[in-house]
Amino acid sequence: MARPSRCRRVCAEPSFCSFAPRSEESAGEVILTVDEYEVLRLVDYEKMTHEQCAAQMEISRSTVTEIYESARFKISDSIVNGKLLSISGGHYRVCSGDRQHGCGRSCQWTEQNIDDKGESIMRIAVTYENGMVFQHFGHTQQMKIYDVENGQITAEQVVDTAGSGHGALAGFLADLRVDTLVCGGIGGGAQQALAHAGIKLCGGITGGADDAVRALLAGTLKYSEQPNCDHHGHEHHGHHDCGEGSHGCHGGCHGGM
Repeated sequence: MARPSRCRRVCAEPSFCSFAPRSEESAGEVILTVDEYEVLRLVDYEKMTHEQCAAQMEISRSTVTEIYESARFKISDSIVNGKLLSISGGHYRVCSGDRQHGCGRSCQWTEQNIDDKGESIMRIAVTYENGMVFQHFGHTQQMKIYDVENGQITAEQVVDTAGSGHGALAGFLADLRVDTLVCGGIGGGAQQALAHAGIKLCGGITGGADDAVRALLAGTLKYSEQPNCDHHGHEHHGHHDCGEGSHGCHGGCHGGM
């Protein structure tokens, strides 16, 4: 049975929903879905990379590429054959942001310039892909960063790792002043690099990134003392509550066509 596609996150509904050629004759109609429109907006208009677009829409890079190619063909079909272009439908949800009908394209999830944090802020990083905890630390292309104050998440942001791998990722996280890393499998060398950087490790984690961080803050997240890089077996040994570690851990989808 095929896995259902993930609901695509868009910043706002399109302001203009149809475009017609200057002709009395109708040559047909092309339907561009709202998620296809959003990919075009982010990649062609906002000049984002496919990786940044994927983080913004909370989907995979391969899905962005598929949507982008479909959208570009539909645009060319409309232009070349003089067809009416309509924007409607799709499999998407509107970003809530701080407004009732979307964030108004004001969110900055892929912005790499993360604000410096004060002493009262705990910063958590999660290896990230398509909303889930990515299972291979040394190959993660994205991290989701959470700032926490008084036990509450005050900021969230997805950042690209810029091709860093294994031990280099420890320096990447140290530069971001990360206090705690949540991940799946991770090798011994990377574990040592994190320890040297003073970053607490909660490894062997599967499931949703947001769920993992909420469990971490509640003191109920179970993690492995020695997370294995090969995580396919999902075997976890020596589990502990994150809150009991040496440092402590405080802290509408629219149906488509």
